[in-house]
Amino acid sequence: MPKKLVVPPVPTTPADTGSTLGRRTLPDDVLREASRRLEITALLSAAIWVFATVADHLAMRAITHGDPQWLRLDMDDVIATTSIAASLAIYAYIRKANRSPEFVLNLGLVYMVVMAFDVALLIHWDPIPSDFPIFPMITWVGAIVLMFAAIVPNTPGKTLVASFIAVSMTPLSMLVAKARGTWDFGPTSNVLVMHYPDYLLVIIAVVISHVFTRLGQKVAKAREMGSYQLGELIGRGGMGEVYQATHRMLARPAAIKLIRPEMIKAAAGEAGQIAVTRFRREAQAAANLRSPHTVELYDFGVTDDHTLYFVMELLDGMDLETLVRRYGRVPANRVIHILRQVCESLEEAHASGLVHRDIKPANIHVGRLGRRHDFVKVLDFGLVKSVAGATGEDSLATAAGLTPGTPSYMAPEMASGTGVDGRADIYALGCVAYYLMTGKTVFEGNALQVISKHLGTAPVPPTQRAGISLPPGLESLVLACLAKDPDARPRTAEELADKLAAIHVEPWGEAEAAHWWQTVPRHDVA
Repeated sequence: MPKKLVVPPVPTTPADTGSTLGRRTLPDDVLREASRRLEITALLSAAIWVFATVADHLAMRAITHGDPQWLRLDMDDVIATTSIAASLAIYAYIRKANRSPEFVLNLGLVYMVVMAFDVALLIHWDPIPSDFPIFPMITWVGAIVLMFAAIVPNTPGKTLVASFIAVSMTPLSMLVAKARGTWDFGPTSNVLVMHYPDYLLVIIAVVISHVFTRLGQKVAKAREMGSYQLGELIGRGGMGEVYQATHRMLARPAAIKLIRPEMIKAAAGEAGQIAVTRFRREAQAAANLRSPHTVELYDFGVTDDHTLYFVMELLDGMDLETLVRRYGRVPANRVIHILRQVCESLEEAHASGLVHRDIKPANIHVGRLGRRHDFVKVLDFGLVKSVAGATGEDSLATAAGLTPGTPSYMAPEMASGTGVDGRADIYALGCVAYYLMTGKTVFEGNALQVISKHLGTAPVPPTQRAGISLPPGLESLVLACLAKDPDARPRTAEELADKLAAIHVEPWGEAEAAHWWQTVPRHDVA
């Protein structure tokens, strides 16, 4: 029985809002970006302290005409060294993987107070004449508070407390100077007279924090897709973006692909209704595919601003394009292992009268599923097209005004606009096999040049192109998939899978796959 997908509108209740926004006022990707900004700021701060200290000594050398005292270390150097050490420590801590962005931003507020204290001490440490005028001023501490309010977004309450403590460092350093006898500035109230402008900047910092918090709440609200809450951006594709997501009731992880209105040129009117109808039809077609090697589609829907979205299973691994880019050519036995699984997915789709039309390395995912390794999932059935011809409607990609497929993996009949069936996917899979074995696409050049070569140029055999040896029969089978005439290719994905299975090669099984995945750094797996 085909799976029925329903995406009911789920209103956000006050309880939902509290659980989602009460604990986290900014989305994960925004928090992580803020953490990276703090990391860069800490490194830049260390560099500035080093430069200022060296410049100060060089200036002293010029003023004293080379007197050796320019090499003498004083309290200013101790303060600078403390600031450099704190900055580098923050930088090193953030640079480590798996740091909580929320904790990092809280740590950033502590770092701000430390920097404010060092700057305040530096301002008031050296002796100051007693007749130095007392007048209101904005110090570097006030500038630091404003900078951190923008770079390290936090809740208004936390920003208020941390900023107030930070600007209090300048009055405190004045009192320290008076206690040391290096500055007699008169009545104690002069510390507030001189530095009250910095306290006014605290109000501005809180306003900035409030604005960031509100924007974060709006972003989080805008990212609610049906029953799912969007999280971190994990990829971009030709027609949209892919986010990690969580079901708000079941806490089930998922991936959501968004297709923006501008990508289908159908934000309103009759054209918009047609595009949405096609979208639903294609989503339902993809949802009916039950092969374990086809990515599972959980839900689909359309938001109020006409953004289309697919909710899919969240995968553990990487696509084949990433695999080759990071780890180089794939051995023949593993190529066969991967291609046979892709064939199983395509076999079901073709039997259902559907053509994928965008088979390419980026749309084939390999990874871990439960206790199995090198498990293949075919992605992105958003370009799927029925070959039954019953409706005469184009696919979502054609409705979007885009050329279906990717030039480097496009069958000649797709490029020429003639009839397309499952053998177009066989051609594209041959291109994928070629890429896996050689690390290069079948044809290179700009899009028009590549399409032209697909139409009329014979491919260079993989063994010649990459100087490799292949098991008997594999190269000829891949070249058969790349035949210009669809009739010269394997007729079905099932036939291709059978021919791949008949090639004599050292098997690539679960043991080999598990061993390979154990060598992959965790941060390489998406």
